Amino acid sequence: MAQCPIRLLLRIFSFVDADLPVEMRAQRTLNTKRVPEIARYIVENRDDYTFSAITASIDADITFEPIGVADDRLGRLHVPMDARFVINDGQHRHAALTAALARDASLGDETIAVVFFVDVGLARSQQMFADLNRHSVKPSASIGVLYDHREPTADLTRAVVKRNRILHDMVEPERSTLAPKSKKLFTLSAVHQANQALLAGLPDSGREELALSFWDATVAGFPDWIQVHENTLSAGALRLATISSHGTVLHALGRAANSMVRSEAGSDWPRYTDALLSINWQRSNTELWEGRALAAGHVSKSNQSVALTSAVVKRAMRLSLAADEIRYENAIRENSK
Repeated sequence: MAQCPIRLLLRIFSFVDADLPVEMRAQRTLNTKRVPEIARYIVENRDDYTFSAITASIDADITFEPIGVADDRLGRLHVPMDARFVINDGQHRHAALTAALARDASLGDETIAVVFFVDVGLARSQQMFADLNRHSVKPSASIGVLYDHREPTADLTRAVVKRNRILHDMVEPERSTLAPKSKKLFTLSAVHQANQALLAGLPDSGREELALSFWDATVAGFPDWIQVHENTLSAGALRLATISSHGTVLHALGRAANSMVRSEAGSDWPRYTDALLSINWQRSNTELWEGRALAAGHVSKSNQSVALTSAVVKRAMRLSLAADEIRYENAIRENSK
């Protein structure tokens, strides 16, 4: 393992094998769409960005020179200048650091850990990539919100969940899907997504109080949520019978409330609550929900479903529909002919 100066990354790992057939490469194809986002993360968090080590193989005869007698694990690694380096894990980190370096030259004096292996052929490099990624599991969106202290809306979501009595008891903070027998009604990631939709394009001031008002009015619009909270109805039974607590609907509610707040109506929360109470949220109401929030009886998570569900709420509030909502509504009418 070595600490490699970032300014040397581009010079050391300069090979390109993207044009080779996949079976002849030691890595998956670089996803260039991910690079700008990672580079932006580095530049915007210069004092505390965090990266794991890059893993690479060296295709050359190398020698190691210990610098001490008592501990022969610390020393100098001598690598020929014509050595070929293959990244086994971390090509997107490497590309992002290179892009970030172009924006902020001071990054060049910092270092990143690199774990070097002696290259013993393509098969070994491919096996290393498979082994390094075999058991990797992306954290759930909910736990990402729970642990994220950089994004203001994540902080706001945690604060709102803590302050709203229904959310406090009914939100699953770690998983992004609910088990059939779970006593929770919502996932933290779904609440966060609803908050993002609610606050989109609005001023930074008063955001938390606005979100609290939104959730108080939303809870008032779903009496069955309160029944679950009071243990007179099971969460599982509610999720099976209605669509009201699913992430698609929460996202749509945030979107509809955002339109209300930005309209002449402003923060007319009684009007919003009355609209929710007037809507039949039962899954059995297929005439309304099939093709909108439901696809073959299952709740759809598509952007189209969010827009179409939002349109139902906005119509109940007598609000104008957005351009995409109108387009999707027209498509439904055409398909029903």
